[in-house]
Amino acid sequence: MTTSRIQGSKHSAPPRWRDRKRYLWLFGLVAPTALFLATGLVWAFDRLGWQAVAPVWWWIGPLLVYVLLPMLDRFFGPDGQNPPDEVMEMLENDRYYRYCTYAYIPFQLLGLIFACYLWTASNLSWLGMDGGLGLVSKIGLALSIGVVGGVGINTAHELGHKKDSLERWLSKITLAQTFYGHFYIEHNRGHHVRVATPEDPASARFAESFWSFLPRSVWGSLRSSWELEKQRLERLGKRPWTIHNDVLNAWLMSVVLWGVLAVVFGPIVLPFLILQGVYGFCLLETVNYLEHYGLLRRKTAAGRYERCTPQHSWNSDHIVTNIFLYHLQRHSDHHANPTRRYQILRSMDGAPNLPSGYASMIGLAYFPPLWRRVMDHRVLEHYSGDITRVNIQPRRRERVLAQYGAR
Repeated sequence: MTTSRIQGSKHSAPPRWRDRKRYLWLFGLVAPTALFLATGLVWAFDRLGWQAVAPVWWWIGPLLVYVLLPMLDRFFGPDGQNPPDEVMEMLENDRYYRYCTYAYIPFQLLGLIFACYLWTASNLSWLGMDGGLGLVSKIGLALSIGVVGGVGINTAHELGHKKDSLERWLSKITLAQTFYGHFYIEHNRGHHVRVATPEDPASARFAESFWSFLPRSVWGSLRSSWELEKQRLERLGKRPWTIHNDVLNAWLMSVVLWGVLAVVFGPIVLPFLILQGVYGFCLLETVNYLEHYGLLRRKTAAGRYERCTPQHSWNSDHIVTNIFLYHLQRHSDHHANPTRRYQILRSMDGAPNLPSGYASMIGLAYFPPLWRRVMDHRVLEHYSGDITRVNIQPRRRERVLAQYGAR
């Protein structure tokens, strides 16, 4: 796996450094515009008489995540480019990069509205179809929009870490589709404090399957976000049941969005909204699962956890998913510098690396035996075979320690 190649010193940096990904970031708009592409393909296939094949395009979201992105990651390989020190301030202040993330939001909302129309329409003859969508096509449509919502959570993640109030509100708006507005609180003030410790619900433990991790992370993050906001408001002399509660006002955005869509398209749209929302936040939780699996921060003599370092996040530097997820794969640098904008995140030496891009690992996480075969030995190698340094499920700790011969 390619790690840092440019050290960022004045002597090692090229005289005139150029961001070769500058215009590739526009490909981040592939996800929110995919439904419009799918509609065009369905129309074309129907006109060509390929009606039996055309409905597969309503599944464009899962096809993108589980098939196309892993193939492209394998074909194009690692990124390998890090910005040197002397261009960091210039890149940070270049507003073009933040406009690339802002552009995601209108396409996301337009795609959601269009999908509600397709879900509820009884006559789609303009697409060459008799009547409306069938059940299988509707499920594919919901999952495809769920991909948009899931990737949207990552866009919200990028915006929510910033100090600018506009970007923080845009983060909440982006989270409204999946009804996961509490992520804005828990991720910034919970996960980043407790990452790679047993206390963090979003840090997966060694030998913990994704299917065990999922409910623990979902409910644990929800409880944590509420407690964090409750404590903040108590310090201000306020009760938690107020519009100033960032969990409640974020959820209110979802209520308004879903409510308006239900009024416009009818209650029949609610199953679609629920399905796409659940699938969207489950994609986020899959990424959470793989980002810190088995990694543990040690406690100091004072009983506090050591500072989070590059060794406490799994990284991947495959260029295609890097672009698709705004450098989320450069996760160690993100935890070291949470407010650093995506365009200046670096692939860091010393960070453990996944065998492939996040898109490939998402599908693998659904199959615990395969996941453990690929990842468990990497966790142990990262800790030089010392199982006692690994983040283990408490209820399985004795059995795991005995399995690996630890005392």
